[in-house]
Amino acid sequence: MERVRDLSLLPKAHLHLHFTGSMRPATVLELADKYGVRLPEALTDALTSGEPPSLRATDERGWFRFQRLYDAARSCLREPEDIQRLVREAAEEDLGDGSGWLEIQVDPTSYAPRLGGLIPALEVILDAVESARRDTGLGIRVLVAANRMKHHLDARTLARLAVRYADRGVVGFGLSNDERRGMARDFDRAFAIAREGGLLSAPHGGELSGPASVRDCLDDLEADRIGHGVRAAEDPRLLQRLADRQVTCEVCPASNVALGVYEKPGDVPLRKLFDAGVPMALGADDPLLFGSRLAAQYEIAREHHGFTDAELAELARQSVRGSRAPETVRAELLAGIDRWLTTPAG
Repeated sequence: MERVRDLSLLPKAHLHLHFTGSMRPATVLELADKYGVRLPEALTDALTSGEPPSLRATDERGWFRFQRLYDAARSCLREPEDIQRLVREAAEEDLGDGSGWLEIQVDPTSYAPRLGGLIPALEVILDAVESARRDTGLGIRVLVAANRMKHHLDARTLARLAVRYADRGVVGFGLSNDERRGMARDFDRAFAIAREGGLLSAPHGGELSGPASVRDCLDDLEADRIGHGVRAAEDPRLLQRLADRQVTCEVCPASNVALGVYEKPGDVPLRKLFDAGVPMALGADDPLLFGSRLAAQYEIAREHHGFTDAELAELARQSVRGSRAPETVRAELLAGIDRWLTTPAG
């Protein structure tokens, strides 16, 4: 058997992780019991068995089912100490997978009703991030994400709030939920507010919808990074554009398969994007529902796409370069990647 290097020891940055979706299954079950939350049977079965629920979100009914499970898990987060626990455990999981930098994405409006309002909710989240950074040593920052399913004026409010807290750990502004709903251009002013405030533009696109979704993110939202972006592989000219502009795609192979975007891991176009020169940052998306965390995404690249250790190291470098980590952190991570690659396999 060929000896290979341990991917959990490969330094990397994690740029696509959603807040609720980062939770440990055991934590959800414990909090549900604590607060008397009755979880959907499909979610309970998944959390107790360790097998992710059967999900296909390529139609609206499938997306609704995914969202229902996600909302049920989120309803278990009710107190500031729950938020503190979530972020600390997410940091611990990331460290175990070799992450040296985490940018976690959250829509604070989802937590506002239980945490005293929008501003208190974001402050609770940022306090939890700072506490986890201090306790674990992992560099953590926040992307505030608007919801495509809500009004664009709500997105503008969030953008202004994100800019206001840029000195407290907010580094970017995103746009999540079903990309088949809500045109990117409807949110252009919100993203302009965020960019003018110095924040990274990182909307979702090119997962459930095709290449046009990625183009809209580039044209209308001036994206610095694209959440997912894999469907760009269907358009060679778009691939070239992403490569020329060095727009990082936050590719999440396990979730692409779990949601039915691709039938099997080998169908995710990792090799096509990589060979085209499109920078990628592999991410776990929502490990709570998709069953695998960060290092497992690199395992998919190795096992299903034939990525060599040198290529996996380059993927890790791309994740670091696509991050908002300070230069000192970037230099440390890049040096660690070089050391990993020069360490004998096995």
